Amino acid sequence: MPRPCKRRRICTEPLCTRFAPCEKDMNGGGIVTMALDEFECIRLMDLEGLTQEQCAMQMDVARTTVQAIYSSARKKLAECLVSGKELRIGGGNYTLCGQQKSCCQKHCMGTFENLSQEKEGARKDMKIGVTYENGQIFQHFGHTEQFKIYEVQDNKIVSSQVVDTNGSGHGALAGFLKEYQVDTLICGGIGGGAQNALASAGIKLYGGVSGDADAAVEALLKNELAYNPNVHCDHHDSQSHGNCGSHGCGEHHCGSH
Repeated sequence: MPRPCKRRRICTEPLCTRFAPCEKDMNGGGIVTMALDEFECIRLMDLEGLTQEQCAMQMDVARTTVQAIYSSARKKLAECLVSGKELRIGGGNYTLCGQQKSCCQKHCMGTFENLSQEKEGARKDMKIGVTYENGQIFQHFGHTEQFKIYEVQDNKIVSSQVVDTNGSGHGALAGFLKEYQVDTLICGGIGGGAQNALASAGIKLYGGVSGDADAAVEALLKNELAYNPNVHCDHHDSQSHGNCGSHGCGEHHCGSH
């Protein structure tokens, strides 16, 4: 039996549920229906400026779910604008937020901050691994020879150590980190296969990061780390691993895909 679809939390219903072109010759061009969770995703990301991660937290769904909802909603808007179709908003698999009559009618940022603090509070104790070389974040995950591992308790660093990977390659590094009980990784460029391996090992990824390793960890603990959630390195997925070292993985060729 398939798993039931999780209801998406929305914080406000639209003031208008029907939009149609005013030109007479466009009447009867067709109807596009946008679900309320799609409307909410557009509201949070395009109007309120939330990131995909923030939107996912606010709607109580996975970030991949937000990506799918957002893509569908944008396509429907484009269809209405280009083809002159009528847009109707309603329905969908959703539940209304319990704070709808307070901050949620405006923008929900206060609610998001509370949720963020709750989730961060649940992660006060963790182990953070960083691809490491001479104090800096090494930019080629699959070629890293060292990780610096930080033990965090009550959201503070209590110890750290530098460990050698002993030549472990792309496929083995996720298992290597798991052996050290690392649950969070900060790195530069990283390929799709390695990302999948980390996800399977339950390790949260913050990619596309450069600079001082210690400073990056401190920024993460303060919820201020600048990273690229869509980081990718094509070189890591190819057979020409030697080329990755000479192209600046995590910089203009890899970290911004």
